Amino acid sequence: MEPVLNAEEPKPFAIKKTRTRFLGLTLDETIQTFFGGNAFVAVIVLALITLFLVKEGAQFFTQNRASMTVYRQAGLEYVDLMRQQEEDHIALTRYLFDVRMQAIRQYTDAEGLPLADANARLVAFDEWSGQYSDAIEPVRGLVSELTDVASAIKTKFTIAEDKAIERAQLLDEGKTEEAAAVVIETVDFKTELAVLTGTLPMFKEASVDFAGQLTALLPTAPAFSDAVLQARMDRFVALTRQYLDGFPEVVRRMETWDFEEPIPLARSFTGFIFGRQWLTASFWQDWYGVIPLFVGSLMVSAVALTLAIPLGVGAAIYVNQIATAREQRLIKPCIEFIAAIPSVVLGFFGIAVLGEALRALSQFENLHWIPGFPIAERLNALTAGCLLALIAVPTIFTLAEDALNNVPRAFREASFALGATRLQTIVKITIPASLSGIVSAVLLGFGRVIGETMVVLLCAGNRIAIPDFTAGVTVFFQPVHTMTGIIAQEMGEVVRGSIHYRALFMVGLVLFVIALLINFIAQKIVRRYRISIG
Repeated sequence: MEPVLNAEEPKPFAIKKTRTRFLGLTLDETIQTFFGGNAFVAVIVLALITLFLVKEGAQFFTQNRASMTVYRQAGLEYVDLMRQQEEDHIALTRYLFDVRMQAIRQYTDAEGLPLADANARLVAFDEWSGQYSDAIEPVRGLVSELTDVASAIKTKFTIAEDKAIERAQLLDEGKTEEAAAVVIETVDFKTELAVLTGTLPMFKEASVDFAGQLTALLPTAPAFSDAVLQARMDRFVALTRQYLDGFPEVVRRMETWDFEEPIPLARSFTGFIFGRQWLTASFWQDWYGVIPLFVGSLMVSAVALTLAIPLGVGAAIYVNQIATAREQRLIKPCIEFIAAIPSVVLGFFGIAVLGEALRALSQFENLHWIPGFPIAERLNALTAGCLLALIAVPTIFTLAEDALNNVPRAFREASFALGATRLQTIVKITIPASLSGIVSAVLLGFGRVIGETMVVLLCAGNRIAIPDFTAGVTVFFQPVHTMTGIIAQEMGEVVRGSIHYRALFMVGLVLFVIALLINFIAQKIVRRYRISIG
């Protein structure tokens, strides 16, 4: 006969159930709530960051539009139409100087002439290039005078705007008498701009005289016996003729220019996305174009990935597939230790060691056949890219090795059973089976590189300009600036709520969009690969 349980004694199941409850939840429910809550918090934080970036950055376009409106109404745009003619001539003169420097190297290095003799052979060239350079003086003088006039108009308008803000603040504080004492001068743009537009006949005359001098100089351009130098001079003559053909268009734009023409909001957007200048704290006009920063980020990332992908993926394949246990214990910690090095330390290393070493190496005469050698700037895209490669290698190595570890062992055993060698198994079986993970590792390495700040801020050179891609591969020896670097460099100096402040948030928003695109492309590649092998 079975014993009767005491009604007061708890049942074993009830005891277990009571002990596994926490705040009314079972253990499974508690774990599920904890991890689900963390995921929910992550989504909320991501949404808040996105909203913050959009909120702070979206007002940039209206502020930029207002700035561009003042740029037009004050006549700065009108003067810049003339100034563009001068700047294009300066670019051509710089091209001519590069031809001279190439000629000096040809005479001294290839022909072995002393520097004095090389300069003596270029006396006629120097005389001709001096006449070419001085031909712009009438236009340059007119532009200089009108620059002062337009700057005075803009300053008068800026003072009036500041006075209006001061009066509004006094009225908000209830200081009516002080607000009434603030005098705001009204700027009559039409009257002020009459001085600028009235100089159009003078500009036409100076432009015609300038074009006549250049046209007369071109048939007497110096000739070189060296085919390369002569080809560059022929190119220079062609560029000058193309430059002269654009003069009528400049005059037409000046004749049809209207300071009252409204600035569309779309121009503010395109000016940021496709703008080729990032110019701040200028007495003339500030420009916020992200292209030079975007190009700098891509160049540095390209150098880094070119070095990091073969090193990271190759090391992962060797350690996972070929290395002995002793080699694994030695190699893996060494590679993963690189990730523990602070980026600022790597930046100092780039300034003090790597940059100097690369420049010193480029000075050896036996290496002058390498494009870009000798290097003029020790801080450039190449220096920063080499250091970023060190940062990306541990990420790519660790994730790629995990992907290789996830390949079922049966795949390799089946390959060996069919008579394949180890190399054939690695190339034909292991790598294709883990390709999705390797691609993800590379993309995450790219995200790590493009988001890095301190190394590029210290080692990229911080020149805000689009590099000269006509130089070929030597473009990577030029200094650049990046999107992350500009945010770190300028955010601490800007006034909260200013157009510069908003522009930096827009740069951050561009970085955010790039990160989303990287993840989207990674998912697309992985999904397509899985479908193809399925």
